[in-house]
Amino acid sequence: MTPDDLASDIGTGATSELSLRVSVATQVKVLFENPQDGRQMLALERKATVFEDESGTTVEVIAQPFGGAIRIRDPRRLREGIGDFRFDSQESRSEQDFRIFIRPSDWERARGFCIEQLTVPEDAILEFDPSRELTEEFAEALKTKLSLDQYAYRSVGTIVEDWAAPTRNIHARGHPTVRVYRVFEAQILDPFLWHAMLANSGSYSSNDLYRLALQDARNGGKGRANAVLTVPMERIRDVYRGMSPEARNFPFLFEGSQLDESVGALFQSVDIPRYRRL
Repeated sequence: MTPDDLASDIGTGATSELSLRVSVATQVKVLFENPQDGRQMLALERKATVFEDESGTTVEVIAQPFGGAIRIRDPRRLREGIGDFRFDSQESRSEQDFRIFIRPSDWERARGFCIEQLTVPEDAILEFDPSRELTEEFAEALKTKLSLDQYAYRSVGTIVEDWAAPTRNIHARGHPTVRVYRVFEAQILDPFLWHAMLANSGSYSSNDLYRLALQDARNGGKGRANAVLTVPMERIRDVYRGMSPEARNFPFLFEGSQLDESVGALFQSVDIPRYRRL
């Protein structure tokens, strides 16, 4: 039985009941040393995405932490743990990504199950290791293969977002979504990557990515373009500390780049009302 066959019978309840979207993902605080002055730098994934809707064509360019949806190793056992669900898209189903719809009344149960999974790595139903997503996103942004000897990482916490906010995900845009983030810190050890990230960040503006995503869509692609944004850790931390707690709940413009609200999840010392740190 293939993963698609296995997943096809997930979500046997009425579709209308499965209305709350749940995203369980990793967020990676990618750090490296600026070879020019020794400052600690934060690297973010900067991505442009083309959306088509009733109002026409829209291109969103936003910087967010590296990372992505965790993988469901056993959908049947997950259903036993959290109740009925359905994947939010065919892509999530084929990848077995934890981007699903559940009954709103099952959120407390699902949230507790996910947190419990963090303590049972030997027989975990969920794969929380960030390496797969980090490798894929570095390949997209830097066009280079990231190997395990180029970085070291560690888990630094878990965040729950009970506030059901509309998602910007292309496959489920606008659906109210609650989230669980497993946050990691990854230190890039290879000086070659330090230079590559700085060069990439300086080579692409938000307007460049906007045009590249549109060109990709016109050429029959998915309408996406990726790059890296590098910022001094001290500077971005000071910006967050200077904002009101309420303002930290939303995306904001930082030196010409729109930062996703999830960037705040990387700063343990910064209070963000929409996030509950465990």
